[in-house]
Amino acid sequence: MADRTLARIGSAARRRLARHPRLVALVDRLTPRSVRARTTLAACLSVAVVLAVASGAVVLLLGANLARTVEDGAREQAQAVAGQAEDGRLGSQLPLDHGTDFIQVVDASGRVVAASQNLTGHPAVAPSGHPDGRSTFNLRALGDEHHQRVTTITATTPTGPVTIHVGASLRTVDAAEDLTTAALAGLSTVLLLTVGALTWRATGRALRPVEAIRAEVAAIGDRDLDRRVPEPRSDDEIARLAGTMNAMLGRLEAAGHRQRRFIADASHELRSPLTVLRTQLEVAIAHPDPEVRADLVSGALEDTGRLQALATDLLLLARLDATGHDWPGEPVDLVELVGTTLAARGTEPHPVTVHLPAAVTVPGNPLWLGRLLTNLLDNAQRHARHRVTVRLAADPASGQAVLDVANDGPAIDAADREKIFERFARLDDARSRDDGGTGLGLPIARDIAAIHGGTLAVLDTPGATTFRTRLPGVVRHAG
Repeated sequence: MADRTLARIGSAARRRLARHPRLVALVDRLTPRSVRARTTLAACLSVAVVLAVASGAVVLLLGANLARTVEDGAREQAQAVAGQAEDGRLGSQLPLDHGTDFIQVVDASGRVVAASQNLTGHPAVAPSGHPDGRSTFNLRALGDEHHQRVTTITATTPTGPVTIHVGASLRTVDAAEDLTTAALAGLSTVLLLTVGALTWRATGRALRPVEAIRAEVAAIGDRDLDRRVPEPRSDDEIARLAGTMNAMLGRLEAAGHRQRRFIADASHELRSPLTVLRTQLEVAIAHPDPEVRADLVSGALEDTGRLQALATDLLLLARLDATGHDWPGEPVDLVELVGTTLAARGTEPHPVTVHLPAAVTVPGNPLWLGRLLTNLLDNAQRHARHRVTVRLAADPASGQAVLDVANDGPAIDAADREKIFERFARLDDARSRDDGGTGLGLPIARDIAAIHGGTLAVLDTPGATTFRTRLPGVVRHAG
């Protein structure tokens, strides 16, 4: 709150000083830059305001209380003199009580009838009192200028009305106020310095872990992602910040490992077919038999097709890795997508049984969703014994589209159901390069599902291996 107050005060001052660029530049130079200095300044200003208000209230209350005590004593003295005047016992010289500076009695014509000894022979004081008969002024007639609280009352004597002025010195009140003000100023200064020192030290200790985190993060390079920022032992916001930073560094390190492993695997996958392709071409050039040469060229074309497919998959993976989840999607009719994809594939090694509702529409990219279905069908055809089943349905409870692609091939062990989604993963000889698999089809399918906010997993169903894809955001479904 103090920081926001300082910010508002600072912005208002900047607006007022907008016409004076030099003053603005000076203010900018004097404005604290660090959080530690701003926090200390805010704390000191807040405490200074509170101390100023409290000290002013204490001084005012003390002065009012002491002045009231002095006035009560002067009023008692005046009432005693009034009683003497009414009884006709008023002498020319009047004694002073303790705390009273002077007494003067003046008749209706302004003539001094009686007075205390220190005002004997002096003219009428005639203070201009308040309506309640009180006034405060410096009485020079006493030879010592200081504040006097004068109480004035009127009495009726046998010779006529008289006015009685009784003055009491406020020297004690002024001295007490001055002493109290000096004491409060000294204590406030000490308190402000203490608050400033404690705030400066406490803020420094609080921000020391932040500086350590900043320094460590600044020192971490793209090859030092295994380093971590120091985590304070305290369970506070800074400790949680350090934990979050370390978790982020862990994710970056894991992403770096995956990227390097992917590059290494891609290099290995590309090196082998390129070597075979070059060997075939070299032998074809050197071999004199045209028939053998034709066979070698035909084999080289097949390897070129595999290389082209592998390069296409690698480019698609790179594009999927660079794509976020907040991309606009158009409505995609999955029923139509499944029908079009199956029709375009032509005759398959195994028949495909299809179960489709009337309509299921989700938001997404039709090309990528088609690629997801194609990869799942390729995998199912590669491992099926006799048949492949495609089933599409809508789940009203979750608002998701459920696409199942099942085959009656060998079951996948529970320990390998996540491994098959790793890039370039092959579990057995059935998933070798000779069968056309690159080990990227299922990872691409899962990445496409994840980008659409969905999931892809392997289910253990009786007599079949089922790959289930869930896609959220069903627009409409029927059947």
